[in-house]
Amino acid sequence: MHAPRTRVQRRPVHGVLLLDKPLGLSSNDALQKAKWLLRAEKAGHTGTLDPLATGVLPLCFGAATKFSQLHLDADKTYLATARLGERTSTGDAEGEVIETRPVDVTDGKLQAVVRQFTGAIRQVPPMHSALKKDGKALYEYARAGIEVERPARDVQIFELKAVLTQEESAQTALEIVAKCSKGTYIRTLGEDIGEALGCGAHLRALRRIATGDFGIAQCVTLAALEAMTEEERLACLLPVDALLPHHTRVTLEGENAARFLNGVRRRGDWPDAAQAAVYQAEPPALLGVAQIENGELIPGRLLSPLEIGQILAPIAARNVQVPTADGQ
Repeated sequence: MHAPRTRVQRRPVHGVLLLDKPLGLSSNDALQKAKWLLRAEKAGHTGTLDPLATGVLPLCFGAATKFSQLHLDADKTYLATARLGERTSTGDAEGEVIETRPVDVTDGKLQAVVRQFTGAIRQVPPMHSALKKDGKALYEYARAGIEVERPARDVQIFELKAVLTQEESAQTALEIVAKCSKGTYIRTLGEDIGEALGCGAHLRALRRIATGDFGIAQCVTLAALEAMTEEERLACLLPVDALLPHHTRVTLEGENAARFLNGVRRRGDWPDAAQAAVYQAEPPALLGVAQIENGELIPGRLLSPLEIGQILAPIAARNVQVPTADGQ
């Protein structure tokens, strides 16, 4: 007879958790595990990683979910391994080998190809992707053996490095580091580099090592989270405004803060800014985001008074002075 399953008591949690997503889990599965460990009421992530990919996956909790869309547009940096001489049906290690070719690649030829794929390039999205056609994901067509025409897309490869290496199987491979714009498929980049080298290639491993200002060194693993106490898990959270590092900071006093939080525009001597993070002065707290045009602060996504209160409550509790025995 099985013991009854303990029901998790959810609670409001606000902030950003930088997770080092493990191999084999979908981004949503990783999110749900972290959400369960934190007992959080509301959570979302800022862009998916395939189950075969690992690395930086920012998870947003509570009020932070209001700004997760902003981080979807962030530049990403990946570390990838691509095996040369083999093409697969999926472009990665999950597919069947559909073609083998001899590998004859010099470092000079490789660096010439690297230059060819640096800067503005066009990519045809892979069939094994979550992009939708007529309301259905491309990978669903691919699994049914149907090839769908996909228009090429413009992406940016800001930095690209590639070196020849060997896998444990002694097969020739490339180690690739790419900093790129959103929407770049590293699997496609690996395949295209292989084609340009004349031997074909497919991705064997993929790790996201940075997204925006967040790097892999800041991340925590699910295994580490599981070993922590609840207080230690909460201490891993970055504040909500960690998602707004490049926003112009605006601080409002008293009545101005209250009216802004109600969605009312404010006037001041602020310079124009497409993105501003707005705070109240006392107690210090993020109110939301805005844009500034001709000295007018125009509200965007705002926190609710309840969310602000929940964020401030632990801070206030930590600042409470505990009286000593003599009343000092």
